[in-house]
Amino acid sequence: ISEVSKLFADAGVVTLTSFISPYRKDRDFCREIHKADGLEFCEIFVDTPLDVCEQRDPKGLYKKARAGEIKGFTGIDDPYEAPASPELVLDTSKLSVEDSVVKCLEWITGKGVELKNG
Repeated sequence: ISEVSKLFADAGVVTLTSFISPYRKDRDFCREIHKADGLEFCEIFVDTPLDVCEQRDPKGLYKKARAGEIKGFTGIDDPYEAPASPELVLDTSKLSVEDSVVKCLEWITGKGVELKNG
């Protein structure tokens, strides 16, 4: 994923990827390969407390993980390492989806990127 994102960035395409990425070392790797090629990288931390994640769980996966039916589930029996210094933090326990999108777009346009429809 990091390599593909880097290829898009190298071609001048703003690329957003959305993954749990629970380990800091994996996110740091992505940052480093972009930096090595002189490419911009922005880590957006979608900061949602575990209890809120569990309340929003439409598939009941957290309940299954707590019951031991799913092993290695991030936040339950596998850790999530919060970013040390993300460029943008979205507290989705307080922000709506729409407000979160606006904050992302403001960050992107604040970097001088012109957004086009279509």
